Formats: sequence, C-alpha cells, structure tokens
Amino acid sequence: MNGTTIQVLDERTVNQIAAGEVVERPASVVKELVENAIDAGARLIRVEVTSERNHVTAVRVVDDGAGMGRGDAVLAFKEHATSKISRIDDLDRVLTLGFRGEALPSIASVSDVTLITRRRGGGEIAGTRVAIRGGNAPEVAEVGAPEGTSVEVRDLFFNTPARRKFLKSLHTELAHIHGVIERTALARPEISFRLLHNGRERIATHATDDLKETVAALFGTAVAKDLVPVFLKTPLVQVAGYISTPALSRADQYQIFLSINARPISSLQIVRAIKEGYGTLLPKDRFPVAFLSIGINGDLVDVNVHPTKKLVRLSHEKEIYGSIAGAVRTALGGKDLSAAGAKPVFPVVSLPAQPSRPPAAGVAESRAPFTLTDRRLRQSELPLAGAERNLLPDIEVIGQLDTMYIVGSAEGRSLVVIDQH
Repeated sequence: MNGTTIQVLDERTVNQIAAGEVVERPASVVKELVENAIDAGARLIRVEVTSERNHVTAVRVVDDGAGMGRGDAVLAFKEHATSKISRIDDLDRVLTLGFRGEALPSIASVSDVTLITRRRGGGEIAGTRVAIRGGNAPEVAEVGAPEGTSVEVRDLFFNTPARRKFLKSLHTELAHIHGVIERTALARPEISFRLLHNGRERIATHATDDLKETVAALFGTAVAKDLVPVFLKTPLVQVAGYISTPALSRADQYQIFLSINARPISSLQIVRAIKEGYGTLLPKDRFPVAFLSIGINGDLVDVNVHPTKKLVRLSHEKEIYGSIAGAVRTALGGKDLSAAGAKPVFPVVSLPAQPSRPPAAGVAESRAPFTLTDRRLRQSELPLAGAERNLLPDIEVIGQLDTMYIVGSAEGRSLVVIDQH
C-alpha cells in the first residue's frame, strides 16, 4: 500500500480542537479576554454580557490598555502568535497571564468575533477593526476608535452544535462569569472592574491598594469587617491577604480565593494548608472565607500545566504549604477565637410542629414587608455566589434568626438557613 493514511490537519480544524480545551463556555471567553486586557496594562476593564431567551448571546470586553496597531491586530488571531514569550526559557520567568497564543484563534474558530483597537500614544488617528467568523479569513478595516481594545464575541459554538447543547441555564452561565470576575478582581485589586448583564451592573470595583476595599465591594462590609489580616515573608514564599474568624465559615470552599503571582488559581493542597492552620477552630465539614495572595519566585512555579492556566505546579511544595498553614495559624493566634467568644456558624433552630403555635425561641418573625406574593425567594433573586454552589429550589420565608440568617422552608419538605453575609 503506497498511500498514506496520516494527514496533517488544517489550521481551522486545529483551532476548533484547541477550542475544546480553552473555550468551555461563555465564562471561558470572558477569562481569556480579561487576561489579555490585564496583560495589555489596562486599568479599567468592562465586561458586558447580553442574553436572550435564557441564553448568553454575546460577550464584550472593553479595556483602556495599550491597544494594537493594524499588523498586530491581524496577527493576534494566528495560532501560537504571542508577544509574551519568544523562546522556551521564557516560560520560567513568564509574569503575564497569557502566553500560549491560543485564546483568540480558538475563540474565533467557534464564534463570531469583532476586535476594535487603537494603540495608546501611537499617534494614529484611526483604529483597526478585525472581524472573523468561524475561523474564516479576517475582514480588516480602519475605524474610528478610542485608545485600547474591545472584543465582542457572538454566537458561541454556532458551528459546533454538540458543544452548544451542553451549555447550562442562563443562571448557571452568569454565575460562572460572575465567578471569573470575582476571582480576577481579588487577584488584581489595582484594576477597576465592571460587569454588566443586559445593561444592569452586577459588579463594580474601584482600583485600590487595599484588598479589603475590593472584598467589601464584592461581598459587603459585613464580610470585610470579620476578616483577620495575614502576612508572612520568607526566602521561599510571601503570603498576604485576609482570612475569616471561625465565626464566619461556609459549607464549601467557594469563598477561598487564591492567587499565585497575581494569577487566580485553584489548589486543593493550599485549601488543605489553610484548613490545617485553623486546627480545631473549625469543624471538619466547614471552610473559612479567605483571600490570599501568594508570591513565589517564578523559577519555582510551572504555569504551563493546562491550557486554562488555572492549575499550577510548585517546587518545594511541602515547605510552601507548611508556610501557608503557619501564616494562618499565626494570624489567628492573637485573636479571641474561643468557642465561647464566637457565634456558632449555624445555630440549631427548633421550629414549631404546627403553624398555629408561637415561633420557637430564638427565631424572630420576619419584620420585612413581605406580601403574599413576596414570601417566596426564587433562584433568580438569590445572589450569584458562583456556579460551584448547588442551585436552590423556591424557598418560603419563615422568619429571621439573630439578624444574620433567613430561615425558610424549601418546597415544604426541608428547613433552609441562608447566611446573609
């Protein structure tokens, strides 16, 4: 047999395959575009999400960063074209969030993308518009544009229907986007972020050198006030940020926000180290609220583990995790955190067996002006707390506990206590 069966894939097919790793859902698009904006030196990043008929239809990210000239704007859509690294040795010192050159070509291969950009301080009167649909040849034109870059992505997965059908409800997809902006804003408090959905503002943070201000903007002053500062500096690692007292805890680890060298990351090992620092102050099934920024020499961090760059590999893991646990332990050591001095995380509530009986001790009837049609909290009215949380059924409000918790009945079958922090 003289013929060959092995074929070299064309660039368009390669990009669609790569998109399967880089672009999972609209939140993936937001993450990649926001990271590009940060790498361009943006100080204000606005994310606009448009939805129709319970689906995200468009995502637009606008920044005031360095912008690009015509040549770079076109080249940015080429596979593995990047300004971040030029050789393999650069991976040991990479400080930018993006460096693989995969995001834009991958996104453009499965959507309708329009990029408009003008270089900051470049002297150009006009900007550049590049439009690509489904990885086809780009349409390039001169347009009027402010300095910086805007990228609009529409009709995601229009040419890969199998991928499109796996997208979840609008509520879930918005929660994922919300989580991306939360994590990025906490890792980069020096940048202002805005998230809008159909013109309605969902997140607004202002550039600051005080992480606690960003925490308050995202989660409210009640959470920010109940935090303990953490700081540790050793030759190997620097840890800075805030952790909650044992009185403020969660049933899952969603509100443990971590960054390494200003890159938002996920790490079960670091979560375990934080829990170890609390010792017996927290039950095994409870997690603290934490906002920690970890600085490690770039030579000791491998950020090229996965295309999403959400996971990292560390050298000297044992020493680093031990330092983090020690930093948490030291931060908590000087506080009055005895069980007697802290409020229980979720007090046990005894409710009356019959509705006609008086309320149980410790549970105050809600004084909020609920009407008969207002006494049910629906999913769409609950605060977006990240897609990792389970979606709740409709909840009928029964009362309020200690001004901190809402007590309700879920579909008449179970008791629900909602932490209002």
